Amino acid sequence: SQAAKMKLKHNINPILLQFINFIVLLYSLVTYIPWYILSGSKQAIAKAKQVKARPVNNKPGGAYRSVNSLHCLASVLYPGCDTLDKVFKYAKTKYKDKKLLGTREILKEEDEIQPSGKVFKKVILGKYTWLSYEDVYIKAVNFGNGLAVLGQQPKTNIAIFCETRAEWMIAAQACFMCNYQLVTLYATLGGPAIVHGLNETEVTTIITSKELMQTKLKEIVSQVPLLRHIITVDGKPTTWSEFPRGVIVHTMASVQAMGAKADTGNKQPSRPVPSDIAVIMYTSGSTGIPKGVMISHCNLIAGITGMAERIPNLGEKDIYIGYLPLAHVLELSAELVCLSHGCRIGYSSPQTLADQSSKIKKGSKGDVTTLKPTLMAAVPEIMDRIYKNVMNKVNEMTSFQRNLFILAYNYKMEQISKGYTTPLCDSLIFRKVRLLLGGKIRVLLCGGAPLSAATQRFMNICFCCPVGQGYGLTESAGAGTITEVWDYTTGRVGAPLVCCEIKLMNWEEGGYYNTDKPYPRGEILIGGQNVTVGYYKNEARTKKDFTVDENGQRWLHTGDIGEFHHDGCLKIIDRKKDLVKLQAGEYVSLGKVEAALKNLPLVDNICAYASSFHSYVIGFVVPNQKELAELARKKGFKGTWEEICNSPEMEKEVLKVLAEAAMAANLEKFEIPVKIRLSPDPWTPETGLVTDAFKLKRKELTAFYQTDIDRMYGKSAK
Repeated sequence: SQAAKMKLKHNINPILLQFINFIVLLYSLVTYIPWYILSGSKQAIAKAKQVKARPVNNKPGGAYRSVNSLHCLASVLYPGCDTLDKVFKYAKTKYKDKKLLGTREILKEEDEIQPSGKVFKKVILGKYTWLSYEDVYIKAVNFGNGLAVLGQQPKTNIAIFCETRAEWMIAAQACFMCNYQLVTLYATLGGPAIVHGLNETEVTTIITSKELMQTKLKEIVSQVPLLRHIITVDGKPTTWSEFPRGVIVHTMASVQAMGAKADTGNKQPSRPVPSDIAVIMYTSGSTGIPKGVMISHCNLIAGITGMAERIPNLGEKDIYIGYLPLAHVLELSAELVCLSHGCRIGYSSPQTLADQSSKIKKGSKGDVTTLKPTLMAAVPEIMDRIYKNVMNKVNEMTSFQRNLFILAYNYKMEQISKGYTTPLCDSLIFRKVRLLLGGKIRVLLCGGAPLSAATQRFMNICFCCPVGQGYGLTESAGAGTITEVWDYTTGRVGAPLVCCEIKLMNWEEGGYYNTDKPYPRGEILIGGQNVTVGYYKNEARTKKDFTVDENGQRWLHTGDIGEFHHDGCLKIIDRKKDLVKLQAGEYVSLGKVEAALKNLPLVDNICAYASSFHSYVIGFVVPNQKELAELARKKGFKGTWEEICNSPEMEKEVLKVLAEAAMAANLEKFEIPVKIRLSPDPWTPETGLVTDAFKLKRKELTAFYQTDIDRMYGKSAK
């Protein structure tokens, strides 16, 4: 079974193991009946087995809908609240003095010199200080009015290029109220991509931070001729003499002060209607230059209505930690869900998230420890990192501790797969691991890329909470599917949300048909109010990716291949763009190859590559420094990190490990990489080789490693 494959290996004496298994069996029998009666798991097990979505008709390729919205798709969160400004006004009235946005104060900043001579900035942070719903509302109203004083007109574009923080959300709410179209750009985008986004949308105002203004905007501002105003959210920037003439820098506070003084009594503000554009979101895109996705008010409201329905008991007791880029639809949607349900949002960053994070001074507390969130969103890359870090710590334990952890881990894995809980293991063994994320997480939301079964199971076990794995695109306002909290199966993304329906379209080239048995398969099409308006100033691409059916329903062609299981849950099995036909005619799914090899301790990241002019697969691998250094030591290879990575001898050793893992994962012989290039440098969004959600940018990776590709294909495979 899959659970057996994911179990950890121990080295316990077989006789002792028999005795331990007997004690565990005895414990299970004694505790089963009281646990079954008291824990409410009877209902959870029943819910997990229920059908979650059904096709609306019996025709092949018929759309699947959630059983909770079979007859009518949900599109409005609260009656009468059909635009985002109305949703916030409703929440402000309902939760008035409740805490909404929290930020930690910086107590101290210092430079720490590393042994290598590099200087790392470290911070000591204080408590979270909070703004109430009322505070945020007033700040947003004033900011919106202040922007009007600066000449911003309704239905015109304004850009935000800023890290995830309270001011981002305040600025966004101001734009939603005044019907300004918010253009969002990732803080990690490269110069040419930022210039493209700003010029395409013809913005005259950009909202940013002091740091991004100095590091990113300074060098490109002369290439954005229409720019007139730069607003910094975090106070006065140091004077900047190289400013082009005609560009004025304001602080957010000064714009809010203008807005508070402005006489808006006689002027009726221009409120948005549901079909008005709320956000033009530039996707970091795994291919080509970023595209601006036009997301209307009703798209976002339908999306957050669907998402909120999948999180049980969402409300005022919940605390969400916001650290992913708000320019990403997953984070923006998650925060809008929280804001509309009375939850608190505490801001963080990947560099200050945990006690061990890179910017946190040793001995001081990271954000999760201080905030103790109950809800958290993560991309698989972050979860994979947590998984590897914990497993490395387990390997460093004494033999007794390690075996105890492994026994508890394997026992809990078995219990979870049956739908049972393990309160004793949770409090005795996994409590410490749980504290890595604050100790209070009740739901982990995962999206942005596929999550491996092993990592999902690890998070379930060690953090004692369900992982809501979701599937959605910027083009579907982030909404598509999310697994239900009592569904502990792995490798699936759940049933369609109540706001949308999903159908599978035949893809002949890949051999996927919606008449396939046992499961219908095909390209995933998403339909519903959450499906966006299209791409900004790109009619041709909009026509290619979006269609409208005879009932006026809008459909998004995702390019992903899925299959529907008998209970109505979707599994992503392939991607059109990832399928390459080898010289001999076999089809290779690059994503499948990477998924099989990515969780090896030796591999931090991997990109498989194949060419139709050749008969074998190659790969680029970012190795784990600790694991590869240890492998080199065992093989008697001495040298610097670069020398180890550039060594043909070490490439062969890593290939052996990859081949073993590929065989264990049942990859076909032609799918196993025959040659690899070890990369000494990691792939980060800053390098431009991966997106902000850490998805591989195949085009950029191919260009970056072109000489290596030529080398690996230049000689025939042995």
